[in-house]
Order: sequence, then C-alpha cells, then structure tokens
Amino acid sequence: MTTKVIHEANLAEVNQLGDNSAEFVIRPLFYGYGNTLGNSIRRVLLSSIKGAAITAFSVEGTNHEYAPVAGVREDIVDVMLNLKNIRLKSHSDEPVEVAFEIKGKNAGKDGAVTAGDIKFPAGIEVGNPNQIICHIDDPEFTLKMNFVIETGRGYLSIDKSSNDRIHSDMIALDAVFSPVLRVRFKVENTRVGQDTNLQQLTITVDTDGTITPQEAFEEANAILVNQYTALANGTTVESAPAPGVESEADDSGLALPIEELGLSARTANALVNNDIKTVRDLVALSEVDLKDLKGFGSKALDEVKEKLTELL
Repeated sequence: MTTKVIHEANLAEVNQLGDNSAEFVIRPLFYGYGNTLGNSIRRVLLSSIKGAAITAFSVEGTNHEYAPVAGVREDIVDVMLNLKNIRLKSHSDEPVEVAFEIKGKNAGKDGAVTAGDIKFPAGIEVGNPNQIICHIDDPEFTLKMNFVIETGRGYLSIDKSSNDRIHSDMIALDAVFSPVLRVRFKVENTRVGQDTNLQQLTITVDTDGTITPQEAFEEANAILVNQYTALANGTTVESAPAPGVESEADDSGLALPIEELGLSARTANALVNNDIKTVRDLVALSEVDLKDLKGFGSKALDEVKEKLTELL
C-alpha cells in the first residue's frame, strides 16, 4: 500500500470583483483541505491583519461623552460612533496625535464635517473621506478636536483603551483595527485528469480601501506560515507540486541565481544581502515579507514582480 503525498496548494486565479473586493481560487487541493485552509485563512483575515483606528479624542468645551456641544447638532455619543467608522491606514507603529479645527461656514453642505476635512499628517491615510463626523449648525462656531490614532490588530476594548490613554482628559474609544470587512469561502469538488478526489477553494475578500484584498490575503497566509513554522520545529514533510502544475520548467527557473535574473544592481544586492540567493528563495516570500526587507523599497518590489512575471 502506497502513501499519497499531500501536494502543495496552488493559487490558480485572482479575480478582481471591485476596487476593494477580490476572489482567490485555490485548486487543486488535497481532499479535505478546502475547509482546512478556508477556515484558517478566513479567521486570520478577520482577526489579525494590521490596521489603524482612532482610540481617543477630545472636543474643546467638553470633558466627557455626555456633555453637550454648543453649535453642533449631534451629541458626543453620536460623534463617538461616527469617529469609530472612519477607516484609517497608518505607516507609523507609534501613536499619532492630530489636532483639527473647522469653522461652521467652512463646513460642507448642511454644515457637515467629514473625515476628508481633517488634515492628517504624512503617513496617515483615510479610506472613507466622506464619513460624517458631525454637523455644525452655527456658521460662526469653530469646532476644535484632537485625536489619537494607533495601529493594532483585531479589537481594542473600551476598558483597555481607557486604561492606556496617552492623555487622561481625552475620551477613549473602543476600536476595530482590521481593514478586512468581510470574508467568504466555498469548497467545491474538482478533478485533474483521472484524479477526481480533489477540491477547489474560493475565498472572497472585501476590505475598507486602506489595504488591497491581495495584500490582506498574502499577509494572512504569511502569518499562518510563521505560526506553523515555529510549531514544526524544523520538521519537514514530503510534498509535491499540485496535480496538473508543471514542475520541470518551474524547477529550472527556481534554481536561477538572483544575479542572473536581470535585476538592477541595487535591487539584486538588496536581495543577496538579505540572504535571498535564488529565485526559489525569492518566490517563497510574500509581498509583505519583501516590503520588510532591509534596503528593499517599492521600486525594487515592482522590478522584482515584473521579472518574476516574465520568468514564471
């Protein structure tokens, strides 16, 4: 009796469904691995992708969430709910403080103040600039606010946010850091030649616009790889390319030294200095991993992606 090797997963298709929605088709999979991969990838996508959110704020003239604000239509509780809906991306791992003020006559239609009115510092991006914060009823009233923006993963409770406040006079907010709004997956049977005992996994990812679905998908899988690699403690298991995926041509390309890939000297040196010596070493890294390499910028990433498309 022979033991069937568990073959590697193969990302067969990436279908863009909208600006912030994409579908990832993985096939063929070893039988039973549709749900195994689908559940784990979905859970990590929803809980562990890095994002940013407002964790505390203040409004001049108030010191708690039940205080009225003269000249503003909403009460502080409504303002809190609106601030929690602002989708942000921060390039800083440290808390960022933002001061903001606007006069009623400079607000939008019907006195609307939106996230797009805030002049965020460099390194902070807003994914939904049309999100309403409040409405100013008095055209001569000047609204003055301060925010603290933090990065994190998952959910930050109001108790934790309150205990960790940078400024005790600010109102704390609970925060959902995840930029992934929704993840769905389905598992179907598929075949390759005479082998019918295979599965296809389709994962659909919707994000808030501060990260692309592809970036979120790759980061989630990189997180899983790190967790499982640590638990494996160096143990390896025999695997094979997915059925129907040619391996001979791939192997010759994967063994190619980085120096022979035709990259610019700067990009090639950055890879070699990070101990990436062959194409095989390179393709084993996700886009997130490449961005984290020392001396490896966005131009180098674009150059590598172009070369790999030509080669593979």
